[in-house]
Amino acid sequence: MARYRLTIEYDGTAYVGWQRQDNGPSIQGALERAIHAFCGETVTLQGAGRTDAGVHALGQVAHGDLDRDWPADTVRDAINSHLRPEPIAVLRAERVADGFSARFDAIERSYLYRILNRRSPPTLDVDRAWHVNRPLDADAMHEAAQVLVGHHDFSTFRDAQCQAASPVKSLDAFAVTRQEDLVCFRVRARSFLHRQVRSMVGSLSHVGEGRWKAADLKAALDAADRKACGVVAPACGLYLTAVRYPGEDQSR
Repeated sequence: MARYRLTIEYDGTAYVGWQRQDNGPSIQGALERAIHAFCGETVTLQGAGRTDAGVHALGQVAHGDLDRDWPADTVRDAINSHLRPEPIAVLRAERVADGFSARFDAIERSYLYRILNRRSPPTLDVDRAWHVNRPLDADAMHEAAQVLVGHHDFSTFRDAQCQAASPVKSLDAFAVTRQEDLVCFRVRARSFLHRQVRSMVGSLSHVGEGRWKAADLKAALDAADRKACGVVAPACGLYLTAVRYPGEDQSR
């Protein structure tokens, strides 16, 4: 038995999310079918994060076991061959220790959220960014975002269907930057609550529009009440960019 770690990129637009479900196609299901087509084995992959419907990934990580110890490059290339024409690609396959867990060994997950902030509608960024046609102040959003960094009860930014045992999480970093018409939100933590990033970005958009101040965002956080949350940003702008494990730096 050989365990492989897969680093995966995908466009989540047409999928019900990472996790295999009965109500539509999933990223996990497509990968498992490709593995079966490659080597005839039925494998259950475990992902580092269960991205929602419409959410994308630049660096999702999953692990799975194969009976044969294949060269890692063969595993990557064979899975990719059988994934076509799905908008999913294995960027890297690595042979890892039998006890490695993509989910439980992760020490940090990084997400990117993209807002296309201009009057004109998107063309190239359709389903890949949230289009906001009202002016947004990225500097104000960055300043306000710092009240979210640290160890807090994030109940306000927790989806009602979240199954996490506790709403208390530690947010390691939250940066908001502008590059011409694109506003980027970059956030890092060991783990996140269901729809936490989208809830935080939606609330920060109120700050960017001038409807809220940083103090209003802090009051929403301190309320620990879902009713205090602003809008929830749509899934199309969210990307799981990287998952970090012990011994790895953030540039991996």
